[in-house]
Amino acid sequence: MPVLKEAMPTVCTATAQHKDLPPYPEADLLFLSDLLTAEEYARLQSVRDFFQREVRTIAVDYWNRAEFPFELLPRLAEQQLTCLNSQGHLLAGLIQMEFARADTSISTFFGVHDELFTAAIRELGSEDHRRRILPELLSLKKIGAFALTEPLHGSDISREMQTTATQDGGEWILNGHKRWIGNATFADYVLVWARDTANGQIKGFIVEKGTQGFHTQAITNKTAVRIIQNADITLDNVRIPFTNWLPGTNTFRDANSLLLHSRVWVSWQAVGQQLAAFDVARAYALQRKQFGKPIASFQLIQEQLARMAGNATMSLSLMIQLARLEESGRLTMDHAALAKASCTGLMRSTVALGRSIVGGNGISTDFEMAKIFADAEAIYSYEGSYEINALLVGRAVTGISAFG
Repeated sequence: MPVLKEAMPTVCTATAQHKDLPPYPEADLLFLSDLLTAEEYARLQSVRDFFQREVRTIAVDYWNRAEFPFELLPRLAEQQLTCLNSQGHLLAGLIQMEFARADTSISTFFGVHDELFTAAIRELGSEDHRRRILPELLSLKKIGAFALTEPLHGSDISREMQTTATQDGGEWILNGHKRWIGNATFADYVLVWARDTANGQIKGFIVEKGTQGFHTQAITNKTAVRIIQNADITLDNVRIPFTNWLPGTNTFRDANSLLLHSRVWVSWQAVGQQLAAFDVARAYALQRKQFGKPIASFQLIQEQLARMAGNATMSLSLMIQLARLEESGRLTMDHAALAKASCTGLMRSTVALGRSIVGGNGISTDFEMAKIFADAEAIYSYEGSYEINALLVGRAVTGISAFG
């Protein structure tokens, strides 16, 4: 990783450069942003400002209504956030972190579209797929979804997938059900993973919006990531052209290559979620007065803020090393599982501390913390639950699998 030798001209100093800002305003206590070049740092600052100004300010309202802000898409497209890893894995991760710091739901929408669907087309699709589909995906004029999980199968999906694909001449016929599929209610394309009845292998298939037999039903009454539109999907003799099969998908290992990188992305989200909780808790503690003085002056509040900052900083340090491994081509699922389990475990503790600092107001979305606290539970569970990732790490360090 390039290291910027000269000091950053900035907000990353121990004392705030503006009288209205607290010390370490971005909570970068170790000056980890010094690992970026000046150009990369300017890029990070620009997108951070955008996320805080354009995403965070609308998130609570849309979260309360469980609606998606479609009017945000053109402005998101202008930020050129697709294919971030081509700009460097550390910068990409920090941008993903800042996205979640502003709002988890909208960052999840984008991650599903870019890290899963668009990446699948780019890496596993045909030349025709890349020529026809990629340009509008990159500009957010078309949106993708990634349909892997089923109603009865999540962690064991590689072994027990029930959705099937049967070749019939120049077509494939898809049958089955999917659940918890983000973006699916409005996506233009859905990448459906199904078991080929001819050889039992799992492959990926593009289903376009409006295809006969393809039905979505929005999942309601969620208590987390309420902005992202998750859906149940039913595939009833859905016929698609043979060429809608992604030729780079022949076994579940091909899906796993995408899940490796999405697990890393979600780990960056877990860091962003902790920083979001810290931002809100610190601001509240500085403003809220009890017994005639700000609660930030109380020892117990300072201890809780210190633990939150410590958890977030340890998580961020781990993710920076993962970016180095990714840059050098040494990243494996062992590393991704370690990051997902560790960062989300710390995240759960961090958001709980933040909710405690905000007190009774911490259960109202009017004070933002309730949304942050609730959304953390989704991060804790998706892209492999804490328990599954912990067992992957256990297998890595013992050589013994605890899976049945």
